[in-house]
Amino acid sequence: MTKEIIAVDLGGTQLRAARYDAGLALLTREHTLTGADDGLEAVLARIKAIISLVMPSKRERVQGIGISAPGPLNSKTGVIVSPPNLPGWHDVPLGAIIEAEFGLPVYISNDANVAALAEASQGAAQGFRHVCYITVSTGIGSGIICAGRLVTGQAGLAAELGHIPIIVEAGRVSSVELEAAGPAIARQARQALAAGENTALHDLVAGDLERLDARLVGEAASKGDRLAIDLLAQAGRIIGLGIVTALHLFNPQIIVIGGGVSKTGELLFAPIRQTVREHVLDSAFTAGLRIVPAALGDDVALVGAAVLAATQGGDLDIGDLDRRFS
Repeated sequence: MTKEIIAVDLGGTQLRAARYDAGLALLTREHTLTGADDGLEAVLARIKAIISLVMPSKRERVQGIGISAPGPLNSKTGVIVSPPNLPGWHDVPLGAIIEAEFGLPVYISNDANVAALAEASQGAAQGFRHVCYITVSTGIGSGIICAGRLVTGQAGLAAELGHIPIIVEAGRVSSVELEAAGPAIARQARQALAAGENTALHDLVAGDLERLDARLVGEAASKGDRLAIDLLAQAGRIIGLGIVTALHLFNPQIIVIGGGVSKTGELLFAPIRQTVREHVLDSAFTAGLRIVPAALGDDVALVGAAVLAATQGGDLDIGDLDRRFS
C-alpha cells in the first residue's frame, strides 16, 4: 500500500498542517494561529490538535510526519533549541513529543532546509541534483542539496549561508544576514533619511521612520527612487558574495532565491548575478549555473515538510521517491 504523509508548518504566527499522498498531491489541509505568546504548552496542544484534524482514521496509512520549524534546531534529535519567534521554547524535544502522541516517525528541519527540498522536488530546481536555496526575508536562511540529499551536518545545523562572516567598515565583522536581510535594508534606509537624503521614501513613511521596512524600500525602488535602488543593489552584492562562497564550497548547479525581499526581482537579482560573475574564482564555477527566483510561494514549507518525511529527514535521494512530482 502506498502510504500518505502528514506535513506541518510551525511558524511564529501561522500553524498549518496537511496530508499528502505519496506523489505529493494535496488531500486535505488546515490552518490556525500559532498563538506563540500563549506559551509552550498551549502551542504544543495546538500542534497536536491540527495534526489530528488531517490525520486519516487509520494511522497505518501514514508513513511519517514532517515538520518545518524555526531554528536553531537539531534535526537529528528533533529538539527545537531556542527560536526567537517562539517565546519559552528552549531545548524542546518536539520530535519525541509528536512521535509519542501519534506513534509515527517524525522528521524535523528548519524552514530553509525544507524549502530547499520542496524547490528541488517540484519547484524551480526540479530535476537538479546539486541545489542551493536561499531565503531573504527578516533573516537570510539557506538549504543545500548535494547529489540529491540534504546537507545537514552532524547535528543538523549545516548550511547557514546567512551567517557567513564579512568585514565591513573600520574592520567590523558582520554577516551576510546582518548586512543584507530585510531589517538591514530598512536600517540603512532610516540612516539615509536621517542624514537628509533626497528620496521618495520620505513621502511613503510620512515622516515616521519606524514605519520604514524593506517592503517600502522595494516599492520605492520599483518606482525609480535612486536611494532605494542603491540599497537593494548593495544587498544584492552582499548576497552575491555569500553565493560565491556557496559556489566554492558546494559547486551547485542552481541557486534558488525566495523570501519577501526576493520579490523585488531584478533590482536584487541583477546585482547578485553581477557580483557572482566578478568574484567567483573561475568561470568553471558558473558554467551552466542558474540563479532563479523560487517557484512555490506560500506552500513551500508544507510541501517541503512532506518531502522531508518522504526522504526520511533528507537522508534519501530525492530522485528515489516513488515518482517525480509535477
